[in-house]
Amino acid sequence: MSSAAGRVIPCKAAISWEAGKPLVIENVEVAPPQAMEVRIKIMYTSLCRTDLYFWEGKGPNPLFPRILGHEAAGIVESVGEGVSDLQVGDHVLPVFTGECGDCNHCKSEESNMCDLLRLDYNRGVMLTDGKCRFSINGSPINHFLGTSTFSQYSVVHSGCLAKIDPLAPLDKVCILSCGVSTGLGAVLNVAKPKKGASVAVFGLGAVGLAAAEGARIAGASRIIGIDRSSKRFEEAKKFGITEFVNSKEHDRPIQEVLAEMTNGGVDRSIECTGNIDNMIAAFESVHDV
Repeated sequence: MSSAAGRVIPCKAAISWEAGKPLVIENVEVAPPQAMEVRIKIMYTSLCRTDLYFWEGKGPNPLFPRILGHEAAGIVESVGEGVSDLQVGDHVLPVFTGECGDCNHCKSEESNMCDLLRLDYNRGVMLTDGKCRFSINGSPINHFLGTSTFSQYSVVHSGCLAKIDPLAPLDKVCILSCGVSTGLGAVLNVAKPKKGASVAVFGLGAVGLAAAEGARIAGASRIIGIDRSSKRFEEAKKFGITEFVNSKEHDRPIQEVLAEMTNGGVDRSIECTGNIDNMIAAFESVHDV
C-alpha cells in the first residue's frame, strides 16, 4: 500500500468557486477512499468542452465550489474496502459513466447506462456515504461527474476506472477517457456503418475525429466531414475524412448539400458538436430508405 494509505493527502487543485470566474489553484485535502472507492494520482488531465460548459454555470442546477475535470490518466495510490480488480500502482483512466457490473444495464449488450454509476451532473458527493472527499480547512468541495481530475489526487468509485496497459503513454491516452471513446464508440457500438457505407461527421474536434476514425475502421467508403473551419480538413484526413464541407461556404441548409453529394443522403450521420441546428441537419442528412 501507499505510505499515505488511510490518511488525508494534501495537494493542489484548481477550484471553480463560482460560474465563469477564473479557476483558483488551492491547497486541498483529499480524504482516503471508502468502500469500493479508489484514490488516484492524476498524472495528466485534458480540457473537455463539458468542463467549460459547467464552469460557465450553464448546466442544470449549477454547483459550486467544485473541482472540475473528467478526461485524464492516473495511477492508483490506494484502494478502499471491497476493491478487488484494482491495486496500488495500476495505471487507470477515469470514466464518468461507470459500470457496477451487476445491474441489468451492465449485463446488457445494448446499454451502458448503469443503474448505480450512470452520468449524474448534479451529484457533488460520493455514493458510498453522500460526502465529499475534497475539503479546504474542513469545508467540503464538490466533486464533478465522479472524477474531478483538476486535482493532483482524486477519489473515484472503482466502477468508474478503466485499467490500462502500463506501457501506454499517459500524456496521450488521457483523451481516451472521454473524447476518443465517445466518438469512436458512437460509431462502432451504435451507428455500426457497414463496409462501403457513407458517413457524415458534423464537427471535427476531438470527438468528431474519433468518430471519423471509427468510420474508417468500420470500412466506410465515404467519410464526409462538416465543419466551419477549412483548416481542419488536412488534419482530419489522417483520421479517415475523405471529403470536406465548410458549412459557412453555403447559403442553403447543409443537409441539402449532403443529399446532393450522396444522391439522396448518407447511410450514417454522427453529430459531434452538441449544437441543436447541427443535430437537425445531421438527422435530415440521412437518406430515407
